[in-house]
Amino acid sequence: MPLRRRSRQGTVGAGVTNRTGGDEPRVINVLVVDDSAVVRQVLTAILTRTPGMSVTAAADPIIAQQKMKRIRPDVILLDIHMPRMDGLTFLRQVMAEDPVPVVVCSSLTGAGTEEALRALEEGAVDIVTKPKVGLQGFLEDSATRLTEVIRGAAMARLARRPATAESGRTAVPPAAPRAGTAATRTSAQKLIAVGASTGGTDAIREFLAAMPADAPPIVIVQHMPERFTRAFAERLDRTCALRVKEAADGDPVVEGQALVAAGDRHLRVLGSGGLYVAEVRPGPLVSQHRPSVDVLFRSVAQAAGPHAVGVIMTGMGDDGAAGLLEMRQRGAATLAQDEATSIVFGMPREAVVRGAVGEVLPLDHLAAATLREARAGTTRPSPDAATE
Repeated sequence: MPLRRRSRQGTVGAGVTNRTGGDEPRVINVLVVDDSAVVRQVLTAILTRTPGMSVTAAADPIIAQQKMKRIRPDVILLDIHMPRMDGLTFLRQVMAEDPVPVVVCSSLTGAGTEEALRALEEGAVDIVTKPKVGLQGFLEDSATRLTEVIRGAAMARLARRPATAESGRTAVPPAAPRAGTAATRTSAQKLIAVGASTGGTDAIREFLAAMPADAPPIVIVQHMPERFTRAFAERLDRTCALRVKEAADGDPVVEGQALVAAGDRHLRVLGSGGLYVAEVRPGPLVSQHRPSVDVLFRSVAQAAGPHAVGVIMTGMGDDGAAGLLEMRQRGAATLAQDEATSIVFGMPREAVVRGAVGEVLPLDHLAAATLREARAGTTRPSPDAATE
């Protein structure tokens, strides 16, 4: 299938940084802002032993602001709860005045997950978890994830956001009544699979908000730590017409529902003939991730073949490119978010380069195009004809 490209030209908006999603900076200047001296030490140790990274630390946002006047960071690694100024207030100021990619370093508590997700809505590009117990273990186990997130954040394209006061925020509305439950609905034949990473929470939110209550079944991998995926799904469920939940092993994959892969678990779709169930299992990292977009896409290629639509969105690295190519080779429609609307164009670019993408579209066109493909007949070429 030939590649169809419909992409907006120009930048994301006013105040876009010079990070275009291309080559990484030679040295990434990271500013760690956390009131815990131990956490600052651990994070600094991880980053300073990584080639191409330089680290400065601050105990609170006031000190961070002073240091930023001397050296503008490429990435800010930010705690939420701090003295003198909380992290969310600092984040809003940064995003309104001179946007710098911010990665939230959050605890795994219920309050911590909610505040971290709010930070993503305020402009942060990703989340990493704080050390729990055994800092040396954290140092070893989390180094790869942390450095990858920082590298991805350094490539982010950002726009200024209007400054907003906490008192002016609008609460997330309760879920509107929806007829029936997902478990009692008949499984649809068509299946939509979505993968995203850095910057993907906003992209997925916009994508799902445009979906009707009777949308074909949707399965999603968003690179995100464990526990955050459930809170993310619950927030989406309160604002979308279709139901959204964190996937559990054995969940039916049915119309009117989106399943979000659980953090630290791979999500696969099993079944055939339009009768699908979710498999949620631990396993080794795939494409350096768990959950992995490649794992999801490959399972959808095998289960649904030409009865599927694959969508790859903003993100760092190449996770999903191989799986999306397999989907296309089996006759599925495949779409990618364009560079102009991607926070990081790494994942979509790699999928395009490998010949896995049939159409490249701006974010605000993706939902409509996905529905169009999902509701079209399955008259696509054989797997061999799709290779390029």
